Amino acid sequence: MFHQKLKFLFVILTLFVFREAISQNQMKLIYNAKIIDVKTGKISKHNSILIENQTIRNIGIYKKLKNQATERIDAKGKYVIPGLWDMHIHIEGQDLVEDNKALFPVFIAHGITTVRDAASDLGLQVLKWRDEINEGKLLGPTIYTAGRKLEGLNSIWKGDLEIENETQLAQMLDYLDSLKVDFVKITENTLKGDLFLKSVIEAKKRGYLVTGHVPYDLTINDLANEGFSAIEHASYLLRLGNDEITTKKGILDGTLTKAQAEKDFLLNFDQEKATKAYTELAKRNVAICPTLIGGKQLAYLDENNHKNDDFQKYLTKRFMSNYQWRIDRMANETPEQKQQRKERYQLIAKQLPHVQKAGMLIIAGSDCAALNTFVYPAASLLEELELFQKSGMKPLEILQSATMNGAKFMGKFDKTGSIDIGKVADLVILDENPLEDIRAVTKTFGVFTKGQFFDKNALNEMLDLAAKKKIELDKSRE
Repeated sequence: MFHQKLKFLFVILTLFVFREAISQNQMKLIYNAKIIDVKTGKISKHNSILIENQTIRNIGIYKKLKNQATERIDAKGKYVIPGLWDMHIHIEGQDLVEDNKALFPVFIAHGITTVRDAASDLGLQVLKWRDEINEGKLLGPTIYTAGRKLEGLNSIWKGDLEIENETQLAQMLDYLDSLKVDFVKITENTLKGDLFLKSVIEAKKRGYLVTGHVPYDLTINDLANEGFSAIEHASYLLRLGNDEITTKKGILDGTLTKAQAEKDFLLNFDQEKATKAYTELAKRNVAICPTLIGGKQLAYLDENNHKNDDFQKYLTKRFMSNYQWRIDRMANETPEQKQQRKERYQLIAKQLPHVQKAGMLIIAGSDCAALNTFVYPAASLLEELELFQKSGMKPLEILQSATMNGAKFMGKFDKTGSIDIGKVADLVILDENPLEDIRAVTKTFGVFTKGQFFDKNALNEMLDLAAKKKIELDKSRE
């Protein structure tokens, strides 16, 4: 009976979206709202948003719009922002299909209406989910995905598209074309710098946004010169406070190890040099997705073992078992190494105000994944935004990084990412003002997405269902 009821509730949640997707002339009015313009930081004099199905049709005074509405939603004088974007997640694990799927409503419950999946071994399934969500058949955040990423032979990551020459590169890009991926992701576990750079060049020729890591045998400038779209992880920015060319030469001729290079990046960091480099990258439209939260969780693991984290009630034992590999890898670190890890995280975090001032596009992303220890799906983005604030970024800048900047990066700002007439009605109603304190994004009153408004009770029901699904999956695997 319990399983049947749980299945029924999940079906109902899914049909909410499907019903709205096929309904016509549904005119809903959110009124009595403080509407935040994320472009300027101003709160609109108008207090009502008229929505037809999934599109914002008008913004104005309640008296002028109320008669057009078939349904009215009282925002109770609270703050309305665009739906949040998590610009770096991994929906991963061939043995975690149901585990991941059960978390989609959890993103919605946290106000996250769009995500960018940065590739995984579950890439084909994610592409299917992407389309099902777009078609209104599945409840979840809008997904942009790289599907599977490019790597060298014998990569440690599962599901990579491994290449060792330009012929194979062309074949894999053809394959990604056939999948209709939203961007191309490249990492450097075993992929050599010359082929990595060629991958950037060829993917750009095909019109893709290209993002990824930064190999030791390339410089960030090498990548920027070829139109690299975004650097994933702010940890790579430490290279810009050093002489990257010398480091690259040392790696190539074998006189410098990667471990020594990383140590040098930290100990010899020159802020003035780095800030100048950020300005140059901004001119070439290279964005940065910082993903601070992962480094922070590992750096302070000796101070917080996360055993009492409430979010774990949504994560299966199988999902969380993946966390252990990073914990084990750090088990024998000396006190000096632990302190160096903290100092490295702190220096990386300090870069964000400099990056912002330099004009680089900052796109907020969590890097939540089964393989990323205690970086929880959905919740970690909200933690990431708080870390941005602690770093010295202003609340408006942070809000922009998690809304309009993602849309700008993906080339979708004409359709989404802000509260404007004609744009997609992905909206979050907050109890408190995020322009005063970004932690207000944790105070969710309601979410409007995929043509459906979910009030606080509905959002709590989503979370309750996710917690019950976790229990069901765990029991089925005993």
